[in-house]
Amino acid sequence: MSRNGPLALAFHGLFVTFMLAPIVVVCLVAFTPEGFLSLPTNGFSLRWFRAIADYPEFVHAFWVSLGLGALSSFIALLFAVPAALALTRYPVPGRSALQALFLSPLMIPHVVLGVAFLRFFTALGLGGTFLALLAAHIVVVFPFAFRLTLAAAAGLDPSVERAAVSLGAGGFTLFRRVTLPLILPGVVSGWALAFIQSFDDLTMTVFLAAPGTETLPVRMFLYIQDNIDPLVTSVSACVIAVTMVCLAILDRLYGLDRVLAGKGSH
Repeated sequence: MSRNGPLALAFHGLFVTFMLAPIVVVCLVAFTPEGFLSLPTNGFSLRWFRAIADYPEFVHAFWVSLGLGALSSFIALLFAVPAALALTRYPVPGRSALQALFLSPLMIPHVVLGVAFLRFFTALGLGGTFLALLAAHIVVVFPFAFRLTLAAAAGLDPSVERAAVSLGAGGFTLFRRVTLPLILPGVVSGWALAFIQSFDDLTMTVFLAAPGTETLPVRMFLYIQDNIDPLVTSVSACVIAVTMVCLAILDRLYGLDRVLAGKGSH
């Protein structure tokens, strides 16, 4: 087995430092006792974490983002799973064209999508509603759910399903007991990436969000337009902490390698 040399290790170390430095800086600034963004700081304080309680808009926006991300990702999977299975199992005419169509939201700038969705939903009388925001997010996150589910379905051994059918398994039983468990790593990976994309989206969501449906990225963006205090860094630090806890729990219960790389259990 070959080992990385000193040059490769140095490069990897610099790369990891470059990726983690912004997160570390944000977390350090969140503990400043000053009333402005300051680093290095004269000490550490929980002042700006306590200040979050004075702005319930951030808490509400967090729950909106959480619910929107979970719901849009789940609905996207309801379409992605049958689409992926159909494209991998059957000789569908225009398969390549359909795949390109399903992945097309990845090729359109989110600013363009935001303006288009705004005009479309306004014409329907749905402007500023949670339903419009949900529909737009489903379109945006669908390619992430579809692509990973498609990869998992493409690697599915059809002989396993034929064996189940020969033993008397019906259509629903076949899907529930055989097909779904085999493609589950891809499905979970697709849901996770779709959720992250939905939770983090700002460029498109800022066109569709309204008071009461503001997501956390939109609320933070609007706040920093008028304020320069470290409150946003404390909110960011809380989100980072929640993310790390969720990843630790997910790794403990399911395994991050299976979620992020789509690896099945052995």
